[in-house]
Amino acid sequence: QVQLVESGGGLVQAGGSLRLSCATSGLTFSRYAVGWFRLAPGKEREFVVGISWTGSRTYNGDSVKGRFTISRDNAKGTVYLQIDILKPEDTAVYYCAARRGSVATATHEYDYWGQGTQVTVSS
Repeated sequence: QVQLVESGGGLVQAGGSLRLSCATSGLTFSRYAVGWFRLAPGKEREFVVGISWTGSRTYNGDSVKGRFTISRDNAKGTVYLQIDILKPEDTAVYYCAARRGSVATATHEYDYWGQGTQVTVSS
C-alpha cells in the first residue's frame, strides 16, 4: 500500500521559515517525481514546486519563485519543502503528490497523494 505522509506544518509568524517533509512508503520512490501543492481557503489547489525523480531538476509554480526550495533523499524515501520568508498568503494546507515520469503541474497527473499538513502564517 502506497502512503505519503506530510509533516512539519504549524503556526508561524510572517517572515519565519518552515521545513515540510513528505515521507513515502510502498513505492519505488526513486522512480517517482514529486510535487507539492497547496490549498488555501476559497481557492483552487495550486502547484507550488516539484522535483524530478533523480532530484536533478526542480520546477517552481508561478507564485512562489525564490522562497520555496524542494529537495529529496531517495535513500529515505522523503521529499522536503523549505519555505522561507513566510507570508500570510502562504497560509494553506500543503500536500505532496507522486507520479511516475516527469514533474507535472496539474493535480490529475498525480497518482498518489498525502493527507496534507496545515501551514498558518500570522501577520
